[in-house]
Amino acid sequence: MKNVKKQHLPQKPCRHCGRPFTWRKKWERVWDEVKYCSDRCRLAKSRSPATSPT
Repeated sequence: MKNVKKQHLPQKPCRHCGRPFTWRKKWERVWDEVKYCSDRCRLAKSRSPATSPT
């Protein structure tokens, strides 16, 4: 992932909120396992069902 512009980084939708989030260096080794865009969404997954994005 060296010398890749931000606009060309991989993205995927968050399983809880549906917003797209971009690859981060700290997720380099576990990118396939990352499912949520933030700790807030990760913790909220068990509290309530996923909301539908508008």
